Amino acid sequence: MDELLRAGRAAAELAAGHLAGGRERAVWQPVPEQDRDWLTGQQLPATGRPLDELVDDVRTRVLPYPMGNGHPRFFGWVNSPPSPAGVLVAPLAAAMNPSCAGGEHAGVLLEHAVVRWLAELTGFPHGPGAGLLTSGASMATVISLAAARQHAGRRDGWDVREDGLSGRPPMVMYVSEEGHSCLRKAAELLGLGARRLRTVPVDGRFRMDVGALRAMLARDVEAGLRPFCVAASAGTVSTGAVDPLDEIADVAAEHGLWFHVDGAYGALGILADGAATAYSGMSRADSLALDPHKWLGVPVDCGCVLLRDPATARDAFSLVPAYLRDDSAAGFGWFSEYGPEQTRPFRALRVWATMSHLGRDGIAGLVDHTVRLARTLAEMVEAADDFELLAPVTTSIVAFRCRTGGGESRLDELNRAIPAAVQHRGRAFVTGTRLAGMEVLRACLLNPATTAEDLSVLLDEIRVVAAEMVR
Repeated sequence: MDELLRAGRAAAELAAGHLAGGRERAVWQPVPEQDRDWLTGQQLPATGRPLDELVDDVRTRVLPYPMGNGHPRFFGWVNSPPSPAGVLVAPLAAAMNPSCAGGEHAGVLLEHAVVRWLAELTGFPHGPGAGLLTSGASMATVISLAAARQHAGRRDGWDVREDGLSGRPPMVMYVSEEGHSCLRKAAELLGLGARRLRTVPVDGRFRMDVGALRAMLARDVEAGLRPFCVAASAGTVSTGAVDPLDEIADVAAEHGLWFHVDGAYGALGILADGAATAYSGMSRADSLALDPHKWLGVPVDCGCVLLRDPATARDAFSLVPAYLRDDSAAGFGWFSEYGPEQTRPFRALRVWATMSHLGRDGIAGLVDHTVRLARTLAEMVEAADDFELLAPVTTSIVAFRCRTGGGESRLDELNRAIPAAVQHRGRAFVTGTRLAGMEVLRACLLNPATTAEDLSVLLDEIRVVAAEMVR
């Protein structure tokens, strides 16, 4: 125990120093060959090593090369800095090391509470047991679509789990062309097939075109197919757009479709000042996926699925062998009955600590701060002759292009190359995507420490690398 205490104190100091020193470091830097060789090529030691040596290796070989998402000028993908409260309690969850599949212990009981908190924050109707924590929104999506598939089969008088999909009218699902790739992955994993995944065009604001959705549905019904689910986005990854959820919910109700909302990144955007109207209809979903490890900053990994009727997911997944029966589980059963994971980590402690530390006002303040910064960045882009804003700012993502030199084809080449060049300079981190057939830059703001000055640094860094490329 003395060794653990000594090494634990050193590790805690390292963690605190890493969190506190983010702004002074490069946002990101390549790993030198010597350290890359050590990280990838080391051999398993024949005899055990002391704990303090392991901590020292982390200090010298691991911590110097972060992804960069802890830095205030990291604007890439949708990766947040870790909540200090979540970091603080992570070792305690590991020390307890429970399986949160079920049973009566703190990990399970706390998960019920934090799932309810997330439902309350997003305005999602939540009954006891109507949700669970997952590894991320990808797994939350698998759970949601499996429940939707089973539900559709039951309505048609058969059991997908027992009978499979063979011999039945092909099930069809509808997603926006701006929908996340996890929707397609889930459809493939569940045997629905990518060819039965309808890609619905978007409108001028990059939201699902409801008229096009209706037309696709009519054609598929006439062709004898079985539409079963429509998946909308509450915050797309390219522009942060929120689909017209109320209108899509109307279509789902008219056609008896499962209505799924992918709010992995953007569901908490409902808390921003004046944003609630854009999210109207989210509460009508049958399932909602969201990621506490995104906007909330809960240390990875932690997603969540919220369900209007938990019985649907239980029908899709419940399998209770005799050795796992728990007669004290009341009517809810075990969490493992609602998804594919059997052994489940104690994710709830990190969520509980993060949300408790911030409080509702702090969470709303974090969301509002980053949304306001995104609008500020959009204004800076629009005011500049060498940048072009490509989409309205709804959440905290800004999609734009650098217009330094050359025709359209040259601009595509330029904007495709800019992110890597900016990243290698180490002063800011931005990523790119394709939007309306164009290569674009996208900045996602999630860090509470980011300032307007950091936005100026980002644009200046883009200008520097763009000028070098044009020369």
